[in-house]
This record gives sequence, C-alpha cells and structure tokens, in this order.
Amino acid sequence: MRYLILSDIHANWEALEAVIAESAGRYDRIFCCGDLIGYGADPDRVVAWVREHCPYVVRGNHDRASVGMDDLEWFNPVARAAALWTQQHIAPEHADYIRGLPKGPLLVDGLQVVHGSPFDEDEYLMAAGEAGQAFSYLESRIAFFGHTHVQGGFIWNHARVETILQPAYRSDCGVLEIDSECAYLLNPGSVGQPRDGDPRAGFLIFDSDAQMASYFRVPYDLEGAQKKIREAGLPPILADRLTVGR
Repeated sequence: MRYLILSDIHANWEALEAVIAESAGRYDRIFCCGDLIGYGADPDRVVAWVREHCPYVVRGNHDRASVGMDDLEWFNPVARAAALWTQQHIAPEHADYIRGLPKGPLLVDGLQVVHGSPFDEDEYLMAAGEAGQAFSYLESRIAFFGHTHVQGGFIWNHARVETILQPAYRSDCGVLEIDSECAYLLNPGSVGQPRDGDPRAGFLIFDSDAQMASYFRVPYDLEGAQKKIREAGLPPILADRLTVGR
C-alpha cells in the first residue's frame, strides 16, 4: 500500500493543487496530519478537497482555533487575526466538518497519524530529546506527525533517537529506507506554510510494501497564493513569509 501523507495545508490551495498534481498516480490512500485551515485565503476549497479525497484526518490547533473551538489567547497576533478571519469566511458545513475531526492519534493499517505528538496534539517535536518521550507513547512502529512545518522526523534505534534531516534544498526528493528493527516519527513537512527554509510545498509518500519513505518538495504558484492573502485582508506577513519558507 502506498500512502500520501499531508500536513499543515493552512488553506493554501495553490500549494495543495501542486502537491495533488505531483503525487498523482503514486499513492493508494491519503492521511492528513491536521491544520487544513488558518493563515491562507482558501479554507473552503481546501476543506472541500480533503473531505472528498482524504478519509483519514486528525485536527490541528489552527483547525480548532479557526472554527471557534479554542480560546485565541495563546495565539500570536498574526495567527489570531488569521483564525478570526477564517471563522468569518469559512462555510458552515466546512466548519462543522472541522469540528468533527478526531484529535488523534488515529490508528489505520498499523500506522499512527497525529498532529503534534502521540501524547499531546499541541506538542512541538523539534528535537531528538522531545521525540524520545513521544516514542514511548507510540502504538505502532511508524507514525506520521506535523505541526512543526519542518520536513524530516526522528528514528528510534533502541540505543538513541536520531534526527531525520530534510532533503537538500536543491533536491526534489529524499528517500529513507525503513529498518524493521527501528521505530519512526515521520514529518511530511508543510504543504502550505513551510518553515524549514524551503518555500516549496512538502509532502511524503510511504510505501508499506517496499518499506520506503520518500520526502518530496514541489514548487507552486506562490505569487497567486500571496495575492489572495493580501486581497483577502489577512496580515501581509502571511504572504511575505511564503517567499522564504520561514
């Protein structure tokens, strides 16, 4: 079985559209690690596509905030403004869909899908030390997570936790062979708001038969996404930061 793993789309239709085109024919099933909305200007278009094509989705913190499920007190001013904008513009049926998403972990085909970590959906797994605790909560040998917007992840090889580095900036794909003796937390990167210095949309394809994880980056209509953000009246920094992937 081949799985397309998406995360942190953040209402960026142009980025999602590029991922759809690039991954076509390469997968059998789709998992999404959350944050479909927030930041970008196309919440309805993104949610409509996910509802139709992706049966396995967990919610993210921006999903909750953008449909009024969370207090926005802990959001920075830019994230808060984007969440409030989304609350005012998302279609009621799409907001209801978001409210019904599970918090994760979601266990499917012996694989886990989470937003932040297996023990806390809002936890950021940025370093090996943080991931070490997360591995003790896994119910499967392989889990997919997002939230950090950083492509890569972590390997537990029984002796220590190692960091999986993102593919080189000039590379379109990086391949990781899965060792049956190890456990993995794999981050596909962000589709719509990368923050690892590479502005291209990120995604992952996991082949359970070949035991191979392939990390991809694909360019998209960046200017089109930025134009929509500015015209929608969202904070301009949300458009500017897409240029640098930070």
